[in-house]
Amino acid sequence: MRLNPVLEGLGTYPFLRLDEAKAAAAARGVDLIDFGIGEPREETAPFIRRALADGVDALSTYPKAVGLPELREAIAAWVGRRFGASLDPDTEVVPTLGSKEAVFHLAQVVGGEVVAVTTPGYPVAARGALFAGREVVELPLDPARGLVPDLDALEPALLDRLAVLWLNYPNNPTGATIGLAALQRAAALAREHDFVLACDEAYSELWFAGDAPASALQLADRTNVAVLNTLSKRSSMPGYRSGFVAGDPALIAALKRYRPNVGVVPQEFVQRASIAAWGDEEHVVAVRERYRTKRDILLPALLEAGFTDAGGPASFFLWLRTPGGEDEEACALRLLERGIVCAPGSFFGAGGAGHVRFALVPTPEACARAAQLLVA
Repeated sequence: MRLNPVLEGLGTYPFLRLDEAKAAAAARGVDLIDFGIGEPREETAPFIRRALADGVDALSTYPKAVGLPELREAIAAWVGRRFGASLDPDTEVVPTLGSKEAVFHLAQVVGGEVVAVTTPGYPVAARGALFAGREVVELPLDPARGLVPDLDALEPALLDRLAVLWLNYPNNPTGATIGLAALQRAAALAREHDFVLACDEAYSELWFAGDAPASALQLADRTNVAVLNTLSKRSSMPGYRSGFVAGDPALIAALKRYRPNVGVVPQEFVQRASIAAWGDEEHVVAVRERYRTKRDILLPALLEAGFTDAGGPASFFLWLRTPGGEDEEACALRLLERGIVCAPGSFFGAGGAGHVRFALVPTPEACARAAQLLVA
């Protein structure tokens, strides 16, 4: 049968290739410690699981695309506590099925010809843009600027054609953070050239040095600004698929018009669990400290093994230059044969050449075993 040419042209999703390599290594008897895919493996807090169970009604109905009012209120309340920003839960918040689907779909909703993404970067934004028929432009993360793209170097003619500019901080894969001044500059460009500044803040609650990460929701003027966040990392709930988009009321209204067409909204019992999760910070502190422990175990061993820390202080990723400039895929395969799985930086675009990413998702005990293998 004929397929969408975009699908045919994309090739295999990078992490499916990693799964194939892992399966081949396991078949050869290699015992694997998997730092490859950034899927949290921490236990979801018991009170969240209880809220999920309590939220199951005898009568099952379709959830409304705008989400439960109580969930929108819980999200707005969390934003107020965490960032000091005031959101109207009725006009500035819409719940989503995690954040991945919202990242993928945004280019379907807004006008413009081009979607700008960072490299290295999370690949879903670019793939969603291609399926929406948009041109994709990659913006390098500049190490000299703290792994933030140089937006002032962009030509006005390009800015006028933009539909969406994607920023992701704390950044996947680098762990870098961004300051409010840079977010203010990006938002000013979005208003001047009438594109959407979309900020994926999925890792906002995971940081290990300095101040808590900033959010574009802290901007005084959120016109043309959208912020996405999720409970997957903050609350160890990846299987629940629960997040939100917040920001410019005009964009939220457009999303509310679009989303019933694609049926992407968390089930009501998941929304009930999400209300409980957004309302508690104690479990988030425990999650953050567990990732800090794993980072403190693994990073020194990687440095001793010849890697160079090239990332920032946030997210649950370690972003490293390979020893001696080794090719990133060759490096990942070499480690795979020793039982250590990591992701080649090229999985995240051209800007990832010469780097690998470690996701701190195995247990502390597994991190300690990996550290021993690395220094050996």
